[in-house]
Amino acid sequence: MEYDFRQILKTWGPDATVQPSTIPLADARQFTKSIALGHYENFPVVSFFLPRHLRQPFYDIYAFCRWSDDLGDELPSTEESLRHLKWWREEFERSLTGDACHPITIALAEAIQQFSLPAEPFHDLISAFERDQIQNRYETYTDLLSYCQQSANPVGRLLLHLAESATPSNLQLSDDVCTGLQLINFWQDVSRDLEIDRIYLPEEDLQHYGVTEADLQKKVSTNNFQQLLAFEVNRAEQLLMSGRELSRNVPHSIRLDIRLFALGGLAICKKIRRIDYRVLEIRPKLSKWDAPGLLTKAFLGKFK
Repeated sequence: MEYDFRQILKTWGPDATVQPSTIPLADARQFTKSIALGHYENFPVVSFFLPRHLRQPFYDIYAFCRWSDDLGDELPSTEESLRHLKWWREEFERSLTGDACHPITIALAEAIQQFSLPAEPFHDLISAFERDQIQNRYETYTDLLSYCQQSANPVGRLLLHLAESATPSNLQLSDDVCTGLQLINFWQDVSRDLEIDRIYLPEEDLQHYGVTEADLQKKVSTNNFQQLLAFEVNRAEQLLMSGRELSRNVPHSIRLDIRLFALGGLAICKKIRRIDYRVLEIRPKLSKWDAPGLLTKAFLGKFK
């Protein structure tokens, strides 16, 4: 099955009339796999190096994240998004009791049971997308971090649970890496987010560097803006560097993937610096030509 959010929503959404309980688990798993392999941004969702027995559950987790995100961003109104996200939270709850109806939750229910995954990270992800509907500015860095705690950190935590390495210290290091990835994605997409009336740059930082929303809307990277973004990129980079220690603590089976996640974010940091922080005019991104270098660094454990 190919992933077409609008079409699938008609069939599997809260207003559908189809009886979906007949879908076999194998088809549900193929559905989540097609979503995971059909999206690529700063790093592959599931790399070739991830152990085979962890690939399907990670497809399931990613598909849950993707669908949740689309329910938040692809519907015509805030009211519709919140209504669908409420339904999606209820559908997730049904997956915990063996009553899942959606292909994603049918597949996910199997992964949750097999790996004893906690429910909290999934609830946090839905909460993040609900929050997107009512908050599009962040007064402080602490406020922004609280959003990352819900929107980014759950994925790393779930990967650690899959690998049976969710120790308190590993979870904290994972949170740092995932928050760093979220932040560098924000700084990569300042211009794109402006188009949907979202500003993730903390208001306290905008004020400190003398940058106004009017300045941002001009889509010209002023000297003040460049200084601001340099500060934000440095903060993200420091968090991403936690990937070095985390990769030493986790099993060899996921070590390369942890390094690739962190290195993908660090590569974006470098690309932003190369364009002198002018992300309002240019969107830096990874390309297939970056892959060999990232893989080499991952194998060697190099973070610089």
